Amino acid sequence: MRVGTFVLAAQFPGQGQGEALHRAVRTAEVAEEAGLDSVWLAEHHFVPYGVCPSAVTLAALLLGRTRRLRVGTAVSVLPTVHPVALGEQAALLHLTSGGRFTLGVGRGGPWVDLEVFGAGLEAYEQGFPESLDLLLRWLTEPRVGAAGERFAFREVPVVPRPDELIGGAASPEVVVACTSPKSVRLAAERGLPMLLGMHCGDEDKAEMVAAWARCAREAGRDPDEIARIAAGHVSAGVAQLADRRADAAEALVKAMPGWLRQGLDAHVTVDGRHRAMRDPVAYTELLCGLHPVGTPRLAADRLAATAERTGITRFALLAEGSGDLAATEENVRRLGAEVLPLLV
Repeated sequence: MRVGTFVLAAQFPGQGQGEALHRAVRTAEVAEEAGLDSVWLAEHHFVPYGVCPSAVTLAALLLGRTRRLRVGTAVSVLPTVHPVALGEQAALLHLTSGGRFTLGVGRGGPWVDLEVFGAGLEAYEQGFPESLDLLLRWLTEPRVGAAGERFAFREVPVVPRPDELIGGAASPEVVVACTSPKSVRLAAERGLPMLLGMHCGDEDKAEMVAAWARCAREAGRDPDEIARIAAGHVSAGVAQLADRRADAAEALVKAMPGWLRQGLDAHVTVDGRHRAMRDPVAYTELLCGLHPVGTPRLAADRLAATAERTGITRFALLAEGSGDLAATEENVRRLGAEVLPLLV
């Protein structure tokens, strides 16, 4: 079982943006010290929900600060970036980190980001498959050209080529954030593992894993290949540890609703469409019920139960839910010292 931490760089009420980013960096550094497998970095624009606008840039910093930790994006938003530019960055990090970089990609949302970066709503609603396919070609072929609806250019050489990593994988690992049957099928057809969100429970995740496997079979993939790719699925969640479950839940219920309320409410749609915001307190309580929030023993049992129910053995756990740097560092250290040994 591979347990990592999910870093949103969340700006809690009363905090500055630099404070949120400092906590993000320290979370990753402590995760390596604590023996965690990985750190996963979120990307958002113009909102305090998360103040990291470039997950791949922060990944570069953290790969330089660490020696063993795998660093992934969760996710780089494809509709607002050129896939070749992202592919170049991913190849660079793959080669210079010795293969420790994972590129997580997703479709994002219908936010004003699409207007600011000039992508337009079409890039979000229809353009994700074309962007993903161009990105994958860039990461696996020596020369690439394009003649699609959104991207068209003459053939150019891939520089640097990710397959020049000595003794490592020929290209960086790629995972796809999946929130709908359409995205599940897209990932399965491309032979890519899924990143499943923390709002989903075990039953929903098990259904998505089963649907992914069915789509992979329909795409002609053999059982061994399906099993190998499926081992890369990632389950996002929340982790908060305390000596009593009530204390762990209380820490999150006190802090997370204020962050969620100000963070989610700041999202602006590009076309003025109505969006319904979850009740922040109810959502926090839901997360406490779904994920490893409680004693180390409870946390280990919940992770083991999720693995058994879904087949997913790779986790990205949000540890900054208290909003406090010292408490976040302690939380990550306890994950490594008190939960990981129970999962062996």
